[in-house]
Amino acid sequence: MKMIIKEAEMRKDQEGALLGKTVFELEGHKKGYEITFFSKKGKEWDYSLHFHAESGDEEEFLLADAYLEQNDDAFDMLLDAALDTLSE
Repeated sequence: MKMIIKEAEMRKDQEGALLGKTVFELEGHKKGYEITFFSKKGKEWDYSLHFHAESGDEEEFLLADAYLEQNDDAFDMLLDAALDTLSE
């Protein structure tokens, strides 16, 4: 599935935890998505997927979520896009 990254950002909070997001589109899906990332030490990541600008089709959302769960390369691409914006 073709994925287009629209924007990304990552920052450290006051305690050093990493907080970020990546906005992206998936080929054939009507609405864009935003995935948010959180990690206390930058090794294990919690994430949340949601529609970016406005709600869309629930079935497409579930397909997008399953795609990211099953495809480590796609997830890593979104995470790396956010990490690449981190200023030290």
